Amino acid sequence: MPSQQGYDRAITVFSPDGRLYQVEYAIETVKRGTLVVGIKTNQGVVIASEEKPRRLQISEAPQKLFQVDHHIGVGAAGYIPDARSQVEDARFFSQSSKIIYDEPVGVETVVKHIADQCQQYTQYAGARPTGVALLIGGVDENGVSLFLTDPSGTYVSYNAIAIGANSEKVNEFLEKHYKSDITLDNAREMVTAAINMSDDAPDGTEHIKISQVRADTKQFEILSEKEIVDLVKIAAEKFLPKKK
Repeated sequence: MPSQQGYDRAITVFSPDGRLYQVEYAIETVKRGTLVVGIKTNQGVVIASEEKPRRLQISEAPQKLFQVDHHIGVGAAGYIPDARSQVEDARFFSQSSKIIYDEPVGVETVVKHIADQCQQYTQYAGARPTGVALLIGGVDENGVSLFLTDPSGTYVSYNAIAIGANSEKVNEFLEKHYKSDITLDNAREMVTAAINMSDDAPDGTEHIKISQVRADTKQFEILSEKEIVDLVKIAAEKFLPKKK
């Protein structure tokens, strides 16, 4: 619309209908990213990502799952270089808090710090908004928690959530199957099924990366290839219709 021209070029200027277009464009970047799914249980939290390596790419370590502290993990959807920058900032913040207070940092404290950084980039000229959303899960003195941060600086707590491409369909799946008494094993099966819900999901397990933080150990872990192979078989039988 002619009345809206120019408002999408300045991050600090609201449009006449009260929108920050650059922030909305950043959120659209997240929607175009590959799928990330998180599920919270009483036994811990699971975060999984869909990764699409090229044929000759060496992909031993996940590219979209990160460890912030021994008890906090992150999954990212959107512009991954921005995710790496945010994770490095979260690691520095977490370690600084440990040195100052001599105790592990709270999960929500880290989440709020990241969200505040995102909000800063919606307020000042000369820098674009971050083009990534993060699922941040962990275990602290308050128990198990799972949060979503987005480019606007918003952060919200969830029991289960998916972000990235195909997330609307996956969120419907999570709403249908999630229960408050879900076990960690069930959560791993559900995130595996969620990533394989797409009609063009490849065979095998190279595109699935899964991390977890257990409530009993409070340690971030990446699941092995063998564990994911077993999960794919179970998830297909329990949740996914057989392909004709």
